[in-house]
Amino acid sequence: MRRIGIWIAAGGLLLSTAACGGGSDGGAGPSTPKTQSLSVGFVAEPANLDFTSTEGAAIPQALLVNVYEGLVKLDQDGRIVPLLAEKWDVSEDRRTYTFTLRKNVTFSSGAAFTADDVVFSLDRVKSDWKLKIKSQLDVVDKVEKKDDSTAVVTLKKPSNGFLYSMATRLGAMFSRTGVSDLANKPVGTGPYVFGSWRRGDSIQLNANTSYWGAKPALSAITLKYFKDATAMNNALLTGGIDVISSVQAPESLQQFADPSRFQTIEGTTNGEVVLSMNNSRPPFNDIKARQAVRHAIDHKALLETAWAGRGQLIGSMAPPTDPWYEDRTGDYPYDPAKAKALLGGRTLNVKMRIPNLPYAVAGAQVVKSQLAQVGITAEIEPLEFPARWLDQVFTKGDYDLSIINHVEPRDMGIFADKSYYFRYDNPEFGKLLASADEGTEQQQIDDLKKAAKLLSDDAAADWLFLFPNLIVAKKGVTGLPKNAIAESFDFTALAKQ
Repeated sequence: MRRIGIWIAAGGLLLSTAACGGGSDGGAGPSTPKTQSLSVGFVAEPANLDFTSTEGAAIPQALLVNVYEGLVKLDQDGRIVPLLAEKWDVSEDRRTYTFTLRKNVTFSSGAAFTADDVVFSLDRVKSDWKLKIKSQLDVVDKVEKKDDSTAVVTLKKPSNGFLYSMATRLGAMFSRTGVSDLANKPVGTGPYVFGSWRRGDSIQLNANTSYWGAKPALSAITLKYFKDATAMNNALLTGGIDVISSVQAPESLQQFADPSRFQTIEGTTNGEVVLSMNNSRPPFNDIKARQAVRHAIDHKALLETAWAGRGQLIGSMAPPTDPWYEDRTGDYPYDPAKAKALLGGRTLNVKMRIPNLPYAVAGAQVVKSQLAQVGITAEIEPLEFPARWLDQVFTKGDYDLSIINHVEPRDMGIFADKSYYFRYDNPEFGKLLASADEGTEQQQIDDLKKAAKLLSDDAAADWLFLFPNLIVAKKGVTGLPKNAIAESFDFTALAKQ
């Protein structure tokens, strides 16, 4: 057996206006001390609080690591580190993971966390979860309790991606008595407990005074939701919030240039802002039409215009924080003449259905203008996010073009599912992913480089830019993450001086 304390990942791969919550399993938790609180501005309010049945990044952004914990989590450098498991052993054949659990851990309902909850939580991914990403754990053969503090996971075959997937929402641990109303009453083991939700306005998380680890420095975190970038900026300027979690109007940063009042943090994410193309219906079931779109986009100009030059150009579905990243921006250089030639004199009329989020709205205007230069007329239709976009585009696939920031870590595998909203279908791509998952670390890197190249060659989508991690906060707020490379906005280190 190989004993591992910190394992570096190599693979794998969001009521009324009255407060809701409470009840013995409702996660209200014990009373919290009257100390400092913090208000953080966000966009894209969750549709509900159940990330086992509802797509979108907003739910794990708020709850993962903060309210729900897994056996492991990602640190700021993308390494997999212990959380509810203090250590784990991996068998020589890489098929058996033995997790040693921390003792004296309880859920916010007061129930003890044991290996029974590990078995329950991982079995439930297969039996109850509704999300497409649950297929990442199809490699799991069985989950067993050895004793209260030891859980054993046996895989069907070796998998580089298994442990990485366990650091995502898929690895969240649930109470066996706490899943009756996940949409409204999350029950976890984390440093914060769910407090209240004012629909259309804010969610409050309170410090968990019975937390097994280091107690939070803050008594409460308020997640304040804004649909308008100007309103969120004004809220920080006037003291309505303490932090802008992700700047939605980078050109406005000059407003926060006073270092005596504000601080700006700029880092990276693994969020690929994708110009999605529906591969299953005209005109984008034709590779030449998709290639024409890629040659028609001046990505550098788009980034400068839509997002003030903040971010990075990448060219395929892998960010630089992944070991298999290669710069693929040269695959389809800006070439309007070549785009017109690929269209063969055709003019196209397409529907671009986008979420009503600032980056998508700004990017869509530039895309529309650039496509028009090569004979593609794009009609922009903003859809309320998350509900309408998830229904019309993600679920029903009723679109020609869209723009969305895919924030899940190591998510190239979404293109292997032909029913996913891209409707991309290339068996060779799936074979590369399967080989990468089962092979050595070097084989994984080599195969995923080939997979990223194949996506680019097929023009399965267009990658506009890699979203930056751009945070503005009041002076004195500490513990803010420089990089956002996991699903969660981790509040655990936040404090006020």
